[in-house]
Amino acid sequence: MTTANPADAPGMPVVVDQVALARLYGEPLFALPTDLYIPPDALEVFLEAFEGPLDLLLYLIRKQNFNILDIPMAGVTRQYLAYVEEIRSRNLELAAEYLLMAAMLIEIKSRMLLPPRKQEGGAEPEDPRAELVRRLLEYEQMKLAALRLSQMPQHGRDFLKAQVFIEQSLQPRFPAVQVRQLQQAWRDILQRAQLVQHHKITRAELSVREYMSRVLKTLQGRRFVALEDLFEPGQGRSVLVVIFIALLELAKEALIEITQAEAFAPIYLRLAYTPV
Repeated sequence: MTTANPADAPGMPVVVDQVALARLYGEPLFALPTDLYIPPDALEVFLEAFEGPLDLLLYLIRKQNFNILDIPMAGVTRQYLAYVEEIRSRNLELAAEYLLMAAMLIEIKSRMLLPPRKQEGGAEPEDPRAELVRRLLEYEQMKLAALRLSQMPQHGRDFLKAQVFIEQSLQPRFPAVQVRQLQQAWRDILQRAQLVQHHKITRAELSVREYMSRVLKTLQGRRFVALEDLFEPGQGRSVLVVIFIALLELAKEALIEITQAEAFAPIYLRLAYTPV
């Protein structure tokens, strides 16, 4: 602890640990001035801190631990009016909403001073505070619910969504060949075959297995083969049909793969296995 010598600095208070109360124009202030003037407008009650008349009324009730089902209207009304009076002369637009609630409190207080009216059927008269209590309870429930929601983690306020981009090479995935595309390709082959068809009737025994073997031999050693290259229109329609059936059998047995780079692109075939 360092203590300044009053003789060295006339008029300066004792400095403890070189801690100043404040700084005025950059200079340390170690004691409050005796002629400090505080204007009347420096201390005000700002009702903007409350979210409305019900919020202010609920604050007064909870602050003094009043039973909300049995509100002492005289004391609460008096305190409520004291708060509203602070701003009535400064911000009339803000005070208008609070003045409406003040009028309601005064009305409830007046009704409580009057003798209760008898109800039909001998029922007990309704408490003038009942409607106000109902509104206060509903407001408090909504306020607590809003507080719980605000305490929950929120995106952009309490946490941020992490995004990571990983660049990697992927194997190309060719679109699957649909049945209608095979049908269209088959119709095109038949149309070309009709242009060179010979009207000669012959009897021939064709083996699907034999043409399956021929197709496999054609595909060996080649990466891709176009579907049209497997058909020769000059062989006749019967041979073309057998070759097409052989292709379907090979695809069914997963011996060949039928691929297409994109929709409506040429159809290619390749072996689905690596020959030994």
